[in-house]
Amino acid sequence: MKVIGLAGWSGAGKTTLLTRAIPQFSKQGLRVSVIKHAHHAFDVDVPGKDSWRHREAGAAEVLVSSGRRWALMHELRGAHEPRLPELLAKLSAVDLVVVEGFKREPHRKIEIYRAANEKPLLFPDDPGIVGIATDTAVETELPTAHLDDIEAVAAMMLRSAISLEDVLAKCEAEG
Repeated sequence: MKVIGLAGWSGAGKTTLLTRAIPQFSKQGLRVSVIKHAHHAFDVDVPGKDSWRHREAGAAEVLVSSGRRWALMHELRGAHEPRLPELLAKLSAVDLVVVEGFKREPHRKIEIYRAANEKPLLFPDDPGIVGIATDTAVETELPTAHLDDIEAVAAMMLRSAISLEDVLAKCEAEG
């Protein structure tokens, strides 16, 4: 299992790019999973539905299963937010895990940069950034690709991905 991250400011297009890259990976026969960091409370279940009611009642975990999918919600209830290694350990084995967000973790990342955001680039201060997908010219020796060149971005992601074991070791070392 290999891991690569996507990092960038809100509004840079991380999710849009990823939803366009996943089909590229699928065409290559790769199974892909995603870990996404959210900065706010969020729900995958609908308020008022049974799973929501169980969670709201205080359940630590609620697993919802059907003939099409299953989802596990785990409430922290005041406990610390898990770091990336803890979350990676919860995934089933796949060919590639794409981590969206977690920009403060030390794993390898492709920076998603959109000029219209008027935010600074992350790569000068983050040694984990190994490439940039952008809509503008960037002075760097890092590999770059245009945000709309999904094949090139997907190829850069695959070239830059490292093994799960290497990611865990890097996270432990930076600890």
